[in-house]
Amino acid sequence: VPRSWTEDAARCRAAGIPDSVGFTTKPALAARMIGRALDAGVPASWVAGDEVYGGNPHLRTELKKRQIGYVLAVARDHQIGTRAGKLRADALVKKLLKRAWQKLSAGAGAKGHRFYDSALADITDDQPGRHQLLVRRNRRTGELAFYRCYSATPVPLSILVRVAGRRWTVEETFQSGKGLAGLDEHQVRRWTSWHRWVTLAMLAHAFLAVVRADEHTRHPKPDELIPLTCNEIQRLFNALVVRLVHDTAHRLDWSHWRRRHQARSQASHY
Repeated sequence: VPRSWTEDAARCRAAGIPDSVGFTTKPALAARMIGRALDAGVPASWVAGDEVYGGNPHLRTELKKRQIGYVLAVARDHQIGTRAGKLRADALVKKLLKRAWQKLSAGAGAKGHRFYDSALADITDDQPGRHQLLVRRNRRTGELAFYRCYSATPVPLSILVRVAGRRWTVEETFQSGKGLAGLDEHQVRRWTSWHRWVTLAMLAHAFLAVVRADEHTRHPKPDELIPLTCNEIQRLFNALVVRLVHDTAHRLDWSHWRRRHQARSQASHY
């Protein structure tokens, strides 16, 4: 959206957008959203985010006030406070000892666990808690990624690596919500209608995820079939409930054929 639109109070009011939304930066808005979720009793121990959020001191301060741990990506030129003074993140890496690096999984992907070399460096900070810089190195290309970390009490490197990897899960969830429930298909002409659309799309996606989890619990390893996916559940829901053209047996036969074929393809791939 053009900045001239969001800074036009009259245009925002005409679209039903609350004044605070039109003029708030992304990190400040994130701090408010996280605060509201925590105040509502949503259980959360960690926050993960990209460089837009990692480079914002206000968001980091708000999270520390609530003693919520974070693993926030930062740019390679991000200034890090150390006992030797301020250093760029990529300059601090050069001071790490070889034994500081550990091979750890950032989470499971489509082709198994995602292994990276990871290391930690301490950050000087006048506030309580543990402040560190997490560095992740691609084992094949050597590409580096940097994360500013905070925890109220000391935690192992493996936990920080796992929290950083959760960002992929979030991105995958957004992509799935767009493809399965039309999360991104609203024209955003008015705030209220957009909010209702997104809420309904998220509810639909949650329904698919819950049905999938329940199916995997009750039938963890179907014979010669992959477990039901959200995509297949959506397809069956549309075919059997929304627009019933063929009988149930016909639709289920097609579903079994697809899942059997996918199971064979998956076995051949691995």
